[in-house]
Amino acid sequence: MAIHTSILDLIGNTPMLDVSALSPNPRVRLVVKAEGFNPAGSVKDRIAKKMIEEAEQDGTLTPGKTIIEPSSGNTGIALAMIARIKGYPIKIVMPENVSIERRQLLEVFGAEIILTPGNEGSNGAVRHAQQLAEQHPEWAFLYQYANEANPRAHYEGTGPEIWRDCPEVTHFVAGLGTSGTLMGVGTYLKEQNPAIRVLAVEPPVGELVEGLRNLEEGYIPPVYEKWGGPSLLDGKRIVRPRESIEWTRRLASEAGFFCGISTGAAMAGAVKVAEQIDEGTIVFISADGGWKYLSTGAWTDDLDEVVKKAEKLIYF
Repeated sequence: MAIHTSILDLIGNTPMLDVSALSPNPRVRLVVKAEGFNPAGSVKDRIAKKMIEEAEQDGTLTPGKTIIEPSSGNTGIALAMIARIKGYPIKIVMPENVSIERRQLLEVFGAEIILTPGNEGSNGAVRHAQQLAEQHPEWAFLYQYANEANPRAHYEGTGPEIWRDCPEVTHFVAGLGTSGTLMGVGTYLKEQNPAIRVLAVEPPVGELVEGLRNLEEGYIPPVYEKWGGPSLLDGKRIVRPRESIEWTRRLASEAGFFCGISTGAAMAGAVKVAEQIDEGTIVFISADGGWKYLSTGAWTDDLDEVVKKAEKLIYF
């Protein structure tokens, strides 16, 4: 195995794990792309690296310039890691009710944390970051929701990796957050095989499954529209908080796969798809590992209490 000279070289080429033992249909294979194996622990390592590199290339980001970005955690952590290596000061705007581990990781990498009201969720953090960016044009606002480096990172990396390792894929399932993963991977896979179906996982209107969003709630990520989301998606599956937590627990207890709770949501969506098709291979995304959520008690506390806490604490 090669010896790398930079931690950034370890981003991407994440493993895939067959979890078909949990499939409700014996003729449907379930395969998860384990993005928690990225060095800063999530799928967002890919877009953080791509956004910074492209900003450096086009002159948006110059030595010593401050980066500002809204994040519920993973993008902020990945950006902070890379910013620390490259010497950029960074400010992360995030809801006050994220898990404590997320704040701690940002502090490890030297980020300044700007908190916004928890009841405003990630949309509140986005609005505040936009206001700050307008007030400080000297800062670099990378804005993952509109930055085409986001889906491009998945079009050039995640999608080709899935096709290389699992060319028999028939369905691709991922959470709908910034929509970058769905747009980038979905576009690439459909170019290889137009018969592949791309499906989003989203929460019901009015219910909080942070890290995911329902487009009917009013905010549509610009990259979703720029990359033709309405025509690219073949459907959506609605997943509620309890299902997400239940499947996160089952992945740990029955497959030994310790993943974040948004992975449970993606798994729940994949299971719903498996129940509705005759046969196939469903690939879904595990955005991160479970380490950043241990303080929530999501695996050990009473399920009803965990679901109740999910209404106030951002798990995803």
